[in-house]
Amino acid sequence: MNTMLRKSVLSIAGLAFAGGLAAGPLNHHEATPTTGLHEAAVVQADKPGVDKAKLIPHGVQGTQSKIDLNDEQVGNAKAIIAATKKAGLPERAAVISIATSLQESKLENLGHLGDANDHDSLGLFQQRPSSGWGTPEQITNPEYSTLAFEKGLKQVDGWQDMPLTQAAQTVQVSAYPDAYAQWEQQAADLVAQHWNN
Repeated sequence: MNTMLRKSVLSIAGLAFAGGLAAGPLNHHEATPTTGLHEAAVVQADKPGVDKAKLIPHGVQGTQSKIDLNDEQVGNAKAIIAATKKAGLPERAAVISIATSLQESKLENLGHLGDANDHDSLGLFQQRPSSGWGTPEQITNPEYSTLAFEKGLKQVDGWQDMPLTQAAQTVQVSAYPDAYAQWEQQAADLVAQHWNN
């Protein structure tokens, strides 16, 4: 892997159960800004059993970014979807969760990054053991970290009716609250593609 550059971004989880601190995005993948609907979303949204309105009920906000994903990243997206189903939550929760992970770690299950680490942030959601999210082993388990994030999401009154970035920000309390919005379309594409698999 190329040398990873890391922005130091502090974000404090504002929910009592978590009290976590998450880190900002890694810059080792170049995000490609896009506008409008991705072709994949249009195709995937037409699949039987996929209701586009459930994935993006408010439309996307602002310019969308997209990165090419490797097999590990796609596997992590599938793990987030599986955990969302296990929690009994709808497709929209998976879209919010995947978009959050795209922002926080580019869907990479990050261990400790040494000097490039933002405090002790780990895993797909850059949760912190020292802030009560769980042990390093738990936080780097995709199912556990997703369920922890979604536990926080469920405690947000009206999360289903909020724009994605507002729902994610309420759980993550990022220094860059609008950053989650740019990943909504790619997250919806992934959920559309893998929800019924």
